[in-house]
Amino acid sequence: MSPFERYHCHSVTAKHGPDEAPDASAELAKRVERVATAMGASIPSQALGAVVTWLERLQEWNARIDLTAARSPDELVDLMMADVLVLAPHVPAGARVIDVGTGAGAPGLALALLRPDLRVTLVEPLGKRASFLRTVAGAAGRPDIEVERVRGEALRGRRAWDVALSRATLGADAWLALGTELAAPGGAVWVLLAKDAPPSHSRAEIEIDRAYTWPLTGAARRALLYRLTS
Repeated sequence: MSPFERYHCHSVTAKHGPDEAPDASAELAKRVERVATAMGASIPSQALGAVVTWLERLQEWNARIDLTAARSPDELVDLMMADVLVLAPHVPAGARVIDVGTGAGAPGLALALLRPDLRVTLVEPLGKRASFLRTVAGAAGRPDIEVERVRGEALRGRRAWDVALSRATLGADAWLALGTELAAPGGAVWVLLAKDAPPSHSRAEIEIDRAYTWPLTGAARRALLYRLTS
């Protein structure tokens, strides 16, 4: 049985005896479901399996390579999943999506795993991180997920995507400016904030402004969708 077939839509039951430790995959899946429920979302069984496999690989690789600052399962699941669960319902079906500075995969890889209808490009200049992203895409059976090993600035002016995402790669103002050069006319740029004030741009207007809290760790977050006006 593949790792994507081990999960059911609404619950995951660990198979272990009374003296055995709970299955790590099942415990990770339960955390993902807790975050989804708290964010008012649901995750289909196949997507849940893909997400858990990604997070397991991330934990394995992080023991050798510094992929994430998360130091506990709660931090890991909040960091990788909470933001994308806010974004996902607002991304149009079949949209072309770019995530600049993807790192370990949030939010772009997570979005691709949750929404296989999307055409996702992950931009990550560091070789080991790009290798990790390609490994996970392969394990998920998703050759359609494109990984570009370049800096986001190298793609400036292409305006080839319907939705542009980034998290923590650039300051909010710098990211919004770059995002407007990546998103197609009428497209969207998402800006994810912790405590920074929302940026502004002459060619973009705020369409969605949502404040929320990461469910497992209580971190305050804010997601803003900017719609390009030209």
